[in-house]
Amino acid sequence: MLTSITPLGERGRGHRFWLTRSWLLVGHVIGGLALGALMAAGSLLVDRLVGRPGPSGATIIIAVVTVAAVVGDLAGITVPGRRQVDERWLTTYRGWVYGVGFGAQLGFGLVTVVNTLLLGAVLVAGLVSAPGAALLIGVVYGATRGISATANGRVRTVDDLRTLHRRLDRSEQAVRVTTLGVVAAIALGAAVVS
Repeated sequence: MLTSITPLGERGRGHRFWLTRSWLLVGHVIGGLALGALMAAGSLLVDRLVGRPGPSGATIIIAVVTVAAVVGDLAGITVPGRRQVDERWLTTYRGWVYGVGFGAQLGFGLVTVVNTLLLGAVLVAGLVSAPGAALLIGVVYGATRGISATANGRVRTVDDLRTLHRRLDRSEQAVRVTTLGVVAAIALGAAVVS
């Protein structure tokens, strides 16, 4: 999906890349807001059923789930399901429609392919947080995913697209392991200080 919306592709479809990318980011935020609202509702339910843990307890719960997700990711455990956004939208609808539509689906995170078990840690963080914090977690999650679309802003030619694909392929494992290591270290550090 990352390389479906590029200056090259948008020019070929008769659309302006900056505009489609802007709508894609808006869609990501909308999707994140929907995820946050779902987590906020779940947070209220958790509070009503078992009570919300205090800050230290919540931090430890989030840290344990995060480390478990990192270990699972490194072990190659995946979430079943291969649904991705419908790329036929690219040739059927205007840029703003597929920008918002793709962004909302990807920003929500639960209706497309899940590439990391860390989404579970995001969900748990929302569930053990106050509703307002859960909403904020969702929006930040969606917006952060949307920012990744800026990586393809320099794709103006087919060679640029090939170069981007090669770079993404070459760096995938290193980025994945480094990111998982940093996330695990942050989670363990937070658990220790709480």
